[in-house]
Amino acid sequence: MLKRTTAADATAIRVVIVTLDNHLAGAVDRARRQLREAYPGLVLTMHAAADWGGSDAAREQCLADIAAGDIIVANMLFLEDHIQAVLPALTARQMQCDAMVGCIASGEVVKLTRLGRLNMGAESGGALGFLKRLRGGKKPDDKPVSAANQMKSLRRIPKILKYIPGTAQDLRAYFLTMQYWLAGSDENTVNMVRFLISRYADGPRRHLRESRAVPAPIEYPEVGVYHPRMPTRMADAASALPAVSSPTMGTVGILLMRSYILAGNSAHYDGVISALEARGLKVIPAFASGLDARPAIERFFTRDGHTTIDALVSLTGFSLVGGPAYNDAAASEQVLAALDVPYIAAQPVEFQTLDQWAASDRGLLPVEATIMVAIPELDGATGSMVFGGRTASGGDDARSMRPHPERAEML
Repeated sequence: MLKRTTAADATAIRVVIVTLDNHLAGAVDRARRQLREAYPGLVLTMHAAADWGGSDAAREQCLADIAAGDIIVANMLFLEDHIQAVLPALTARQMQCDAMVGCIASGEVVKLTRLGRLNMGAESGGALGFLKRLRGGKKPDDKPVSAANQMKSLRRIPKILKYIPGTAQDLRAYFLTMQYWLAGSDENTVNMVRFLISRYADGPRRHLRESRAVPAPIEYPEVGVYHPRMPTRMADAASALPAVSSPTMGTVGILLMRSYILAGNSAHYDGVISALEARGLKVIPAFASGLDARPAIERFFTRDGHTTIDALVSLTGFSLVGGPAYNDAAASEQVLAALDVPYIAAQPVEFQTLDQWAASDRGLLPVEATIMVAIPELDGATGSMVFGGRTASGGDDARSMRPHPERAEML
């Protein structure tokens, strides 16, 4: 006999994501639509600090959503202006909301984490000790742990904590949230929201907690190749790339951001790949997790100690080894010297739209010029140019990256 079904609970619950940029905007928009059936009362919002420089209204709306948020996720906040813009609001809401997750961010933001019995601000060891060991670099001359080893630890820790009762279960939830976010596909974005609601919805929302388990984070290649014409779009072997049917004028290795690919925000990459292929070039688009490109370079651009590409193009917008909060120019120089091919670093505009950039006499904003031009030039990059960015209008994917037609052809 069929069981009687009931309508989904329409209890209001507000989930707020505050992060650096818009690369997951499309995934969050699609997650919102998918979750609507299970949670008709869900209000899921995402705010990018990259939008605040040119819009006081965007910043004020973020602060208003934080003040009313039930579950708040704050990550990728490293720049002082971004941190100070939201830190008072996050601090004021920390003990009033159901849960707050501060991860992959500055210490001030991470310490605001409160999940069940886990309160990072009150932790003298324990959780913060785990995070410090995951990052590495305890001494001034220590280098951070490699991205590959960080990800191995991130996957291993929740498996260990699964069998430890008490606060360890909330610490496990913290690391699982990080896994969902770092592998931010549509599925992982949906399940991150479901997971946090299922464990931490409280007060008049407590009955929204689910007894059934939410699927674990889906794992994707940490180092791999990407191509829009591959059925799977990403793979861990270069043999999966589309075959080149005719002789080529040369081979170009392209470095991409894994997070953009997983989020389906890759139109700007697709434009460059197509433009280079149209000029008769063989293209190997590769990525590595984190912001250390060396594993991708070693696996896909060299063989038996010999360079297999004729030019290297980075579209990540960051240094070759590092990111917005850290870079290792000496390590980058070593890699580039071994490759011994021309190296171009091109960037999408991140903190403004293409329309704003084109209309501005200044061009790049100071933070863009620093992170995306000056720091890569310390590595040895040349030929800096804007190759893509967000448009001011365009429907659901208005905040997604798009190629800049003229600059893609220049590349």
